[in-house]
Amino acid sequence: MKKGIIGKKLGMTQIFDEIGNFIPVTVIEAGPCVIAQKKTAEHDGYDAIQFGFMDIAERKLSKPEAGHFKKNNVALKRHLKEFRLSDCSGYNTGDTVTADIFAVGEKVDVTGMTKGRGFTGVVKRWHAKILRMTHGTGPIHRQPGSMGANSSPSRIYKNKIMAGHYGHEQVTVQNLSIIKIDAEKNIIAVKGAVPGAKNGIVFIRDTVKKA
Repeated sequence: MKKGIIGKKLGMTQIFDEIGNFIPVTVIEAGPCVIAQKKTAEHDGYDAIQFGFMDIAERKLSKPEAGHFKKNNVALKRHLKEFRLSDCSGYNTGDTVTADIFAVGEKVDVTGMTKGRGFTGVVKRWHAKILRMTHGTGPIHRQPGSMGANSSPSRIYKNKIMAGHYGHEQVTVQNLSIIKIDAEKNIIAVKGAVPGAKNGIVFIRDTVKKA
């Protein structure tokens, strides 16, 4: 990985290119991010850059959290994310990284937390098939079916699709194209959808899939 940044999903819209093609895009406020810490192989065992994003009042941070920023003389930030870059020599603690580290046409991977949907059944969670909506079937059209509760196997097999918590998990969408960049407003528009709700935090990296 050569570069990365923390951003905030602002929502989706559409863009028309020069010949009139319709392109659905997700608008992301990417940065500005401050480098809160620089890790080195000599001191920490590996090379990495820790980015901070979005200002926050000191009263909203614990003393250890605030002390982490004060130790390095950087502004207090709400979100921290570490990126293991292949070359960290060009970064120093206190530097600011903005959206212009990327370019239009580049391919990126975007990571975010999906929308939480609470406790859901097997139809919504795993797209299980419902029973036929005919006489005599109800009222169990959306139930999960047999659980193996007889003499054989007398247990439920592992990986049985069942009801449970759905959503609110980290998901990465790979190989998205950057359609537009507004360096002054730190806005990046990527083609397609990315995980999460509006104002959700996302992480943008250069893609691992090299075409």
